[in-house]
Amino acid sequence: MGRIPTDSIKKIIKSRSNPGIIISDAAAASIAKMLEKKAERIAKYAVQRARKRKSGTITEEDIDSYKIRFGD
Repeated sequence: MGRIPTDSIKKIIKSRSNPGIIISDAAAASIAKMLEKKAERIAKYAVQRARKRKSGTITEEDIDSYKIRFGD
């Protein structure tokens, strides 16, 4: 699975926080790792749902189903 760039994490944190809040490289890497694991679980679930429907396409409904079943 591809790596989520820590620069993107830092940019999101910076845009959503008060001025002067700085996120360390280690903290950004930790958040990226958590997001990667969650994305992997969602992708696995969506593939299983698509296979059950005998479809080769993952749809938005597959992702929404994950959110409904397991939460955000």
